[in-house]
Amino acid sequence: MAIVDNGIYVDGVRTDTPHTLDETFQLMHAREGMGWIGLYRPSEEEVRQVAAEFGLHELAVEDALTGHQRSKLERYGETLFIVLRPARYLDVAEEVEFGELHVFVGPSFVVTIRHAETPSLSRVRGRMEHDPELLARGPEAVLYAILDELVDEYSPVLAGLENDIDEIEAQLFLEESDVTQRIYELSSEVIDFQKATQPLQPMLENLLRGSAKYAVDLELQRYLRDVLDHILTLSERVSTFRANLDNALTVEATIVARRQNEEMRRMTEESIRQGEEVKKISSWAAIFFAPTIVAGIYGMNFEVMPELKWAAGYPMAIGLMVGGAFVLYLVFKKRGWL
Repeated sequence: MAIVDNGIYVDGVRTDTPHTLDETFQLMHAREGMGWIGLYRPSEEEVRQVAAEFGLHELAVEDALTGHQRSKLERYGETLFIVLRPARYLDVAEEVEFGELHVFVGPSFVVTIRHAETPSLSRVRGRMEHDPELLARGPEAVLYAILDELVDEYSPVLAGLENDIDEIEAQLFLEESDVTQRIYELSSEVIDFQKATQPLQPMLENLLRGSAKYAVDLELQRYLRDVLDHILTLSERVSTFRANLDNALTVEATIVARRQNEEMRRMTEESIRQGEEVKKISSWAAIFFAPTIVAGIYGMNFEVMPELKWAAGYPMAIGLMVGGAFVLYLVFKKRGWL
């Protein structure tokens, strides 16, 4: 059975704790009280049973069975259908884990279908049972308490994301640090968190706008406005997170580009230096190459060669070698190769 907790409330006080859905329905009619049914990952048969008893709209039932819905609030006659996306921060993985909570609120009943460990609805129920005056205000009071708990549980998520952003900002200017991937991954987490929380503001505003039409208790309206204030603050912080991460990504890209430019400049300077060395080596090779040609020719020892019988042939060959090398030296020196 998917029933986590099940209670019948009369004037804000719990009178019965049924163990089955059929017993719940019977006692609700007998006591003329409010039924608060808490389900955790129920079967389709159980959801259909609840839907048949309370006349839930087929579209809302299909959404509850399908899951993976965005945060939203829809009204079907006198019944509200709310989809909420609870979240918790996983510090080790540095990511946000999202759940899904469906809430049906009618004139005399509240049905919660939970698909995640959070929010802790047992804590919500305990809080309401310790405040009979608030619980006596009806199903809308339970909805307020659920929304209030949901928003409160977003606080550790905000703190975790903010801490990660602070760490990234501290690493940006460290030498040899590369936080581009971490910025991108954290940006994805912030965007997903924003998608889960952004619809809450219009949801609360719509609830408050319909308060007069559906005769919502005045004090309860004040409580809902307080939740709306917290949501507005939360939305502002999430928007700030996105802006900070966008700025961090821009700064990181600038730093990476600067490092690449510095590396290119260093490589260019090294290439120029190596080019200068190559020119020097080539110049000296050319200088020594000229005497080598002359010496090589005269070292062939052929019988028939010019100037072999000439007395000045040897000094001339030496002079040609020295003179050719000297001329090449002057040419390369003038060009700055030496």
